[in-house]
Amino acid sequence: MTHGPAETRFPLGARLAPAELSRDPYPALRRLQAEEPVSWIPALGMWYVTRHEDCHRVLLDDQNFTTVSPHSLIQATFGPQVLSSDGALHTRYKRAVRKGFLPGALRSTVEPRIEVLARALVDEFAGHGACELRASFASRLPVQTMLVLFGLPLSEEPRLRAWYDRFERALANFERDEAVAQAATAAVAEFHAFLAEYMHAFAAQPGEGLLSLLVNAPAGQRLDDDEIRRNVSIIFFGGISTVEALILNTLYALDLHPEARARVVADPALLPGAIDETMRWLSPVQSATRHVTREVELHGVRLRPGDTVNCMLAAANRDPRVFTTPERFDMDRPEGGQHLGFAVGPHHCLGFHLARAEARIALEVICSRLADWRIDPAARCTPEGYEFRQPARLPLCWSVE
Repeated sequence: MTHGPAETRFPLGARLAPAELSRDPYPALRRLQAEEPVSWIPALGMWYVTRHEDCHRVLLDDQNFTTVSPHSLIQATFGPQVLSSDGALHTRYKRAVRKGFLPGALRSTVEPRIEVLARALVDEFAGHGACELRASFASRLPVQTMLVLFGLPLSEEPRLRAWYDRFERALANFERDEAVAQAATAAVAEFHAFLAEYMHAFAAQPGEGLLSLLVNAPAGQRLDDDEIRRNVSIIFFGGISTVEALILNTLYALDLHPEARARVVADPALLPGAIDETMRWLSPVQSATRHVTREVELHGVRLRPGDTVNCMLAAANRDPRVFTTPERFDMDRPEGGQHLGFAVGPHHCLGFHLARAEARIALEVICSRLADWRIDPAARCTPEGYEFRQPARLPLCWSVE
């Protein structure tokens, strides 16, 4: 197939609007999955792939589907780095940065600090009986964790949060708003200048954390300074966005399912299952974008070099061909491990061990300190967004002794 008139060849895709996806993507994605599993979306200028098998195939195949493209929002914002590179360059970047994400290193150095940070944040509001959890906790803990991971002082939290907010808007800027892109370019320049100061200090006197490891890597293994800054930038962004959303989305899901909430409060060992099911049922990252390198066919649809393909993880994670009763939140489901919430293949999320550990520790602290927590029944709180999805706010309340 070629693109052709979208209204006749892909009628569901032709009618799809970003605002509809932002409100509630699942009905539209279900229809696409059933009737147009590979569909052209004129409003976004890209193909949507919605079935688990097809998304899995695209994400594994970095020969026909690359992350490298001048049209990539990630590449346009951050430049070449581990998330928008393939082949030998991707391997080189990944080998350099992965030492900071090995499970053993995380357990011995970062995870104990996360618990201390989480408890300190909860201490600030536990006696109040209510708080807006995104501002008070979920948006702060991931920033603080990234500072610990890179060996930077916690006093830098406000500046990092401000840069993150501009990065977030840029990576959801499918409408290509020039003001948003310019704000992101300025934020990246400021963040790189900030990193350069610490890199200079670590070169003179090595310290703890991943940034010092990158700066002082052995000759032949060390990335150049620009490569370090670009890779730190994308790790910083990804390490905040996914975890913030995962904390909020898991609490939202558990609040909707009181029996599951009661079980995890009574037995925190069940939290990993709840977190994994949230990654499937309410994926923080809703899609993974690839760019076609050579003509290839998918479900009878011929894709051409230069085409943009969006693997809709949100749809794949609710594909009834893989998941029994996929619309149901079930933290005991045996097939839950097949979700694509952390992607798969060469670009499987580098920090998935850290993301899971951070969300687990955060929820353990909340469930132990605020045992009867619940979302304020008077609040209207629903997830939103079609690229990154989470509640904009999460007002919690609980009993105070």
